[in-house]
Order: sequence, then C-alpha cells, then structure tokens
Amino acid sequence: MPIQTNETPLSPEELSATHRYWSACNYISASMIYLRANPLLREPLTQDHIKRRLLGHWGSDPGQSLIWVHMNRLIKKYDLNTIYISGPGHGAPATLSNCYLEGTYSEVYPDKSRDEAGLLKFFRQFSFPGGIGSHCTPETPGSIHEGGELGYSLSHAYGAAFDNPDLIVTVAIGDGEAETGPLATSWHSNKFLNPIRDGAVLPILHLNGYKIANPTILARIPHEELEALLTGYGYKPYFVEGNDPLVMHQKMAATLEAVVLEIREIQKKARETGDATRPRWPMIVLRSPKGWTGPKEVDGHKVEDFWRAHQVPIDSVVDNPGHLAELERWLRSYNPTELFDAEGKLIPELQALSPTGTRRISANPHANGGLLRKPLNLPDFRDYAYKGDVSGHSEAPPTDILAHFLAEVMRQNMTSFRVFGPDETASNKLQYIYTASPKVWNAEFKPEDADGGELALDGRVMEMLSEHTLEGWFEGYVLTGRHGFFSTYEAFVHVIDSMFNQHAKWLEASKKEVGWRAAISSINMLITSLVWRQDHNGFTHQDPGFLDLVTNKSAEVCRIYMPPDANCLLSVADHCLRSTEYINVIVADKQNHLQYLDMDDAILHCTKGIGIWDWASTDNGVDPDVVMACAGDIATQEALAATAILRERFPDLKIRFVNVVDLYRLQPSTEHPHGLTDKDFCSLFTANKPVIFNFHAYPSLIHKLAYKRPNHDNMHVRGYKEKGNINTPLELAIENQVDRFNLAIDVIDRVPRLQATGAHVKQWLKDQIIESIAYAHENGIDKPEITKWRWPY
Repeated sequence: MPIQTNETPLSPEELSATHRYWSACNYISASMIYLRANPLLREPLTQDHIKRRLLGHWGSDPGQSLIWVHMNRLIKKYDLNTIYISGPGHGAPATLSNCYLEGTYSEVYPDKSRDEAGLLKFFRQFSFPGGIGSHCTPETPGSIHEGGELGYSLSHAYGAAFDNPDLIVTVAIGDGEAETGPLATSWHSNKFLNPIRDGAVLPILHLNGYKIANPTILARIPHEELEALLTGYGYKPYFVEGNDPLVMHQKMAATLEAVVLEIREIQKKARETGDATRPRWPMIVLRSPKGWTGPKEVDGHKVEDFWRAHQVPIDSVVDNPGHLAELERWLRSYNPTELFDAEGKLIPELQALSPTGTRRISANPHANGGLLRKPLNLPDFRDYAYKGDVSGHSEAPPTDILAHFLAEVMRQNMTSFRVFGPDETASNKLQYIYTASPKVWNAEFKPEDADGGELALDGRVMEMLSEHTLEGWFEGYVLTGRHGFFSTYEAFVHVIDSMFNQHAKWLEASKKEVGWRAAISSINMLITSLVWRQDHNGFTHQDPGFLDLVTNKSAEVCRIYMPPDANCLLSVADHCLRSTEYINVIVADKQNHLQYLDMDDAILHCTKGIGIWDWASTDNGVDPDVVMACAGDIATQEALAATAILRERFPDLKIRFVNVVDLYRLQPSTEHPHGLTDKDFCSLFTANKPVIFNFHAYPSLIHKLAYKRPNHDNMHVRGYKEKGNINTPLELAIENQVDRFNLAIDVIDRVPRLQATGAHVKQWLKDQIIESIAYAHENGIDKPEITKWRWPY
C-alpha cells in the first residue's frame, strides 16, 4: 500500500499563516502573467491594466509553491541546507514568486523593490520584451536548472548532491517531464549516491494530470502500478493527494517532515557505522489539480484540473469583458490587500515564515556555484609527457597518457573532481584513472567484480550507459561549484546535442546578462573513439558532426581543440581544467598514433593554437607553392604522408605545412575571441596560393569558419563524406579522400606547374589507391608500409 501520513502537525494559527503565504505565492504567479498595472488590485481591474500579449505557464505553479512553502518551514525548524530544482517546463512563476517573497529578488535586482512600485516592475518584466522568460532562466536567483527543455531536473539534482554531504536537493519532477527518456534513466541515480559523503536528493513527482493538451501517463495508471514502478526504481514513495488546500497543507507538512527526518536518519546511520550500502531513499508523489485555485471553468469549458490550465487559463482578457471580470474574481480570491501592507510589502506575520540569509532557497550559494568554487589543485602536466622519439617517428595512445595525468588530478582533488563516461572509460583507454579511484557502484556486488570490475561504494568515476544522465550529473556538479571531465564516443555524443545546447545558452546568458552569477568551472568534453578508427564498428560509428553543432553556439562560451598528439593533448587538457564558463570540446583518439612534438614544442604550439611545422615544410621562409594544412590526428598523419610523397617526387616543390589545434583560430577575430586577424591568417595560408586542408570532420565546417577569409577561394578541404563501413583505416580514408594519395593528387591538380609535369606521379598515386583497396579486401588489413609508416625525414 502507498505510504501516506494523516497527522495534522500545523496548529490553526500555523495553518492559517501557511495558507496565506501560499496564497501570496499564487497571487504573484498568476499576476505576473497578466498585469502591467494595478499590481495589488487597489482599484477595479480594467483593460488598461492587462498585458496585450499573455504568455506564461500557470498549471504547475500552485503545486510547486506548496513544496517550497513547506520546505521553508523545515529549513527554519531543522536549519536545513536546501536548494530547489523546478522540473516542470515553464513553471518559473512559482520559483520567481517565492524568490520575490523571500526578498532575494529585490536584493539582486534593487529596482524590483519590496513595495508596490517594485512589484509592478516585477510583474511587467515577466514574458515581456526586454524582461525575463517564462522558465527559470539564469536571471532567476536560486536556480541552476532552466527547464526550457524537459528531462534533466533529476540528474541535475543528483549532480548537485554529489560531494555535498550537508545539502538536500528538492526537485519537483513534472509528470510531463517524467515521460522523457532522460528523466526515465535518471531515476537510477540513487544507485550512485553515497549516504556518507554525498548529500540527499528528494524527488517530488508532481502529478497534476496533464501536459499542454493531453493527459500524462503516470497520472492515469493505477495507483498500485505507479507505486510498484517507483518502488522498483529503488525509492520509498510517500503520497500526498487531494484538492482541499487546508487538508493538503496538513498532509504536506506531515509527509515532508517525515521524509526529511528519514533522510537525516539514513545519513546519520551511514556516517556513524561507515556503511554506505544503498538505502531505500524516500520520495514524494504530490497529486494536485492542474491550475489549482484558478478558474474552474471558462466559457463553459473545464479549466482547473484539466489541460486548459497549463498555460494562460483565461485568454482574450483585453477584448472580452466577461473574461476580464473572471480574471478579476480569480485574482481577488487570494485577498491581496490582506497579504500586503499599505506600501505593498508582505505583512510581517507572513514574512516571518521565510528563512533568512543564505538559508533561503533563493539565496543558497550552491545555486550560484561559482561562489563556492575553488580552483583545482593540478599536478604539473609536463611530468606526464610522452618522452619517446617525436617528429612522426614513434607511436603512442594519447588518451592513455592523458589518463595518467587525470588520475593524479583526481588524487589531489578527491572531493571536487569527478570523471564521467558512458561505460567507456576503459574502452577509451582512460582506465589508468581507476588507480586513483574505482567506479561508483551502490547496487549488488558479485565476487567476480573484484577481478577487473573496479567497482566501489566510494568510487569517483561515474559510469552509466546513459549519456543524458551523465551529462546531467556533470552539469549539476559544475553548476554547484565543482569540476569534472567527460569522455564519450564521437558518434554518440549526439545523444546529448540538446543538453549541450541548453548548457551553452545558460552560460551565454550568465556571462552576458547576469553579472551577479560567479564563474563556474567549464564543461570539459573529450570526444574520442573517432570516425577514422571505427573500421571495426562500421558506418553507424562514423559521425564527426558534433563539431558542427558546437560552432552554432556563441563564441563567448564554446571552444574546440584538436590536439594532434599526446603532448598537445596534455597541454590542452590542463588549459581546459583551469578554465571557467566554457564548454571545451577536445577531439583526440584512443588508438596508437604518431607523436610529433616534445613537450616544450607542444606547449608553444597549443598556446598559439595554430602554426607552421618547419620540420615538415620545404618553403624555407619564402612564398610557398602550396599550403598543406590539417586539423585532427589522422588528418595530420595523412597530410604528413602526402607531404613526404611530394617531397620525394618533387624535390623543388615549396610546401608549407600548417597544423591547427584551436579550430576557432580559423574564424576572423571579429567573430571569435580566438580568431586570427586577416593579416595573421594570410601570413600562414598566403593570399593567393592553393591550400589543401585535410580535416577530421565534415569539410563544410572549415568553409563555414573561413568563408570570409582572404584566399578562401583557393582553399580545398577534404574531410568525412559519409562514406565507409567495415574498412581498414586506409581504405576508410581513401573512401572519403582524406588519404595521402588523394591529397597528393589534389596538390598536383592545383599547383599550375605540376598539372603537366606531375602526370606520371599522379598515375602512380592512383595505382596506389587501387592496390591499397585490393590488398585490404584480400588480407583484411592495410599494407605493412602503411601501418608502419613513419615520417622519413
């Protein structure tokens, strides 16, 4: 049977005050959707008081405010450290109204003062040009979760709770949101929460029955089925259900207090005994009417407790006198003149219900994580350098070398740094990280797990086969002041395309519009298991298009690095871990690759972000015949191999070899902070000579970045063209014409004096292509002279 409480912990006086405070929340939530004047209804409502364009979402607001008001009581009673995450789509009015009533909003935005004039400005800005959006945008104090896209509230909540032992994260999960894939996987986050070292997450599934225009699944399944589902996820569900506000206040007060005390008891027992075995964490199912306390019907159509309450319950208010009268009746039902004093401030009796200082949910520093952030204690990445023969003479696996550095980063930051990856840490050759910490696991253990399982209750490597949940954890962890590193297969980072979009927008708004938000750590993403080494997995695993998505976002927040070897990867990783307020995307493969630069040269090259490799060039400081450019590890190797062929076959050909690490160096300086000036661009790529650019990803991206550049018309870009399957590495390169032979042909075709004299070499190159494919199909591998190729100079 579902767990319910029937106690009545609130005295008549407490019940009255709680209900009136909640009514003030509801009044503000509704009024910000409608009013541009007469904020406290001190005069009859007229058309002139109404916004001409009505935007906003009312349906979930009363239920969300019920949660917030009753958490306030417990914060005061037990001195709780709590933040609140609003999952229901555009349910910002509830968060905003509580922020305003707690006084935080007026502290952050003094013009939205706690009086009638400030309240009017507060109302007018909502969903209004030049104002704020209808969801919990970065401008909203106390929020780390925008909610514009559904599905991430619970994973954000767990990310915030990791390594925050004193924090309770209360998260309202909308029943529409609960239908999304990301939310469905994030229920399993309780298997990764350690009651000794982590905080607690209190999920509150808010069932108000409807989405925009349809019922919600979890609100329409039998009660016992819902209980079984949540119990199966590993929770202990408590149910608070009803529509009588006074009864619901008592139920919510009793249930929420029981749940908070249960959380504290779980933590106390675990911390006293040292036993972190997974408990059955409590959660709440809150079933309340959609649009609770709003209009019951409009024009004969059901509104409250139906989908019509989702957004604006009464529309056409300016043009319809009957609707205007209905709106006035609704807003006056909250008795605003009894809730606010003559100046327009919440009356003292009700103000006393709110916590004070940083115990206010809206002022909790964890929701402005940069205030708590401390820089990582980083080892010297130079100590992990690849010290073998460089300049293309030896091979090493870059990500394995990186893992040794990351392991020490973890050792030196055991309460503020985590590594995230979807069951691929070892696959991506980052397994040395396990020497610093195993994988988090708080489900069943089997004896065989001790043999290579690397599982532990107190691990710090986060692995789950859901990129959505991992990214949500990572974002929640970073947004509350900590640091992390995420690795994933290149082809499947697309799973979190929209999450990347949302976080990029959050960062951009925070940097441009919200001066009071302190800088948080960057999201650092290693994209590996790359397209050119997916010959065994085939076409499904070949997609480097995430970079195109990244370049669509603001230049203020996005960075792309393509280190060609292990030492460059170390230098880039150190830079990214020190940075703030970016999404850093690093592209580096896990397989053995040629190594080109010693550490000093790698640092110099990465600091510049782009540069001429003199040891591979033959122009000797004069105007070259051709520029061979590249970005990406395999792209670099094949460009070098093509250069070696050309040097052998055309000794007098003047070649300039340019390697790109920081992809945004290709953009003009007027468009990206890392962009080169046109003069610097021409000094590398010339003003009029052919440029053969071998690129890791789709070739159109280089043209997109450099289309305004001088000499763009002479840039010929090779990259992935959606061709390939189960191929050898060289065959896959040939299919997409990024191989050494096709690149050399490109040079012959574009250097005027070679178009005639290079005919015999061109024929030989075409023969090599045919022979290489035939060898691969006969033997299943590339020729030894390909697999063992080294820079010959």
